[in-house]
Amino acid sequence: MIKREKVKSLLEKNEFNRAVTVMGWVRTFRNNQFIAINDGSCMGNIQIVVDFNNTPEELLKRITTGAAIAVTGTIVESLGKGQKVDIKAESIEILGDSDPEKFPLQPKKHSLEFLREIAHLRFRTNTFNAIFKVRHALAFAVHQFYNERGFVYMHTPIITASDAEGAGEMFRVTTLDPENPPRTEDGKVDFSEDFFAKATNLTVSGQLEGELAAMAFGQIYTFGPTFRAENSNTTRHLAEFWMIEPEVAFADLEDNMVLAEDMLKYLIDYALKNCKEELEFLNSRLLEEEKSKPQNERSELSLIDKLNFCLTNDFQRLTYTEAIAILKSSKPNQKKQFKYLIDEWGADLQSEHERFLVEKHFKKPVILIDYPADIKSFYMRQNEPDAQGRKTVAAMDILFPGIGEIIGGSQREERLDKLTQRMEDLNIPQEELWWFLDTRRFGSAPHSGFGLGFERMVLFVTGMTNIRDVIAFPRFPRNAEF
Repeated sequence: MIKREKVKSLLEKNEFNRAVTVMGWVRTFRNNQFIAINDGSCMGNIQIVVDFNNTPEELLKRITTGAAIAVTGTIVESLGKGQKVDIKAESIEILGDSDPEKFPLQPKKHSLEFLREIAHLRFRTNTFNAIFKVRHALAFAVHQFYNERGFVYMHTPIITASDAEGAGEMFRVTTLDPENPPRTEDGKVDFSEDFFAKATNLTVSGQLEGELAAMAFGQIYTFGPTFRAENSNTTRHLAEFWMIEPEVAFADLEDNMVLAEDMLKYLIDYALKNCKEELEFLNSRLLEEEKSKPQNERSELSLIDKLNFCLTNDFQRLTYTEAIAILKSSKPNQKKQFKYLIDEWGADLQSEHERFLVEKHFKKPVILIDYPADIKSFYMRQNEPDAQGRKTVAAMDILFPGIGEIIGGSQREERLDKLTQRMEDLNIPQEELWWFLDTRRFGSAPHSGFGLGFERMVLFVTGMTNIRDVIAFPRFPRNAEF
């Protein structure tokens, strides 16, 4: 096959009067003379100028939106507005036809709802070209961040017999006959006859296994798919998503906060430096979208401003107890404008409360620490009770503008007696997590970690509002297409 050149390279170089071959998909074909094609290397199209008087009519009819073509011609200076270079076509080959009556992506604006229905084709739009280029950059930056700091990338299992979060919303993995599974004497499904000889599920977190590795390597991170069978159809939930979970030995809650803030700023900085074209496009898109909203619902910051807001501000740190006092006496709470009113210590904070702290009160990203033990997971390190005898744990949540919680983490409970007592209180069977408890029996050490939902990060950096738009093939209740 003839060596092709990328559209991005040709648009950047502005070299004239040389022969080139490009291959891509037709975006538009005007007046039987001007073809705009895109090959995915950038959001920009390159214009092909066709000599229609000397091009067979049958060939011209096949140059339709969505068709894949190969063009060989000469790079020339463009006479039209909006582009610096054109390709004067000498030969055009149709690599793949596209029926214009059936191809759903015609050259007009399509709603995001419609594009979700054709997720297998939405990559060909500028919006999704930009989103997934940013997603790629952020994924690369995650690995670069941890590699530069000497972390070991650990692949934790996707199939697991443990429920790290204790929420019970997990997808079952089994080879048993669903219509006639083997049963025990008391009528329950006999998982001893299953493939793994026990009940297994798709993982909700790699944290517990990550802790095992941190107790040997010192500092590790996981970055892989996780699954939650939560029957939620909101714009913030997916059934399949990706998590970044570092675990660090000999690290306390303070170390954990520093690492998390450093990582978030590193990722944002990387995107701003390496995705300028994409972020400028998404910024313009968001500004256009904001115009259709009532004034009081519009964001105070543009997308680029919001990213710089998180980059340039030191994150505000405060305890859950301090946050509750602020929220309780806040104007939205006093005037009953919050959907969920704050009236007592121990309440689980909602997104509206988190965003108030970030966007209205402190006007900077916030790290909340020391949450009530009752609303947090069993593995978090228990603090000494406060003056009122209230029990808290060394947890932390990082809150961002527009999105609320973006990271959740904690110092882990390294004391065997405290951990087993907590598991007993919550009816978590110790025999099922014997291997996890062994890390507290043999050379236990203080250690900390956190989880960043990768799609939440992509959502924030791209300015999108629906999490289904930042993962290639979204999985959610009643939908597993493509």
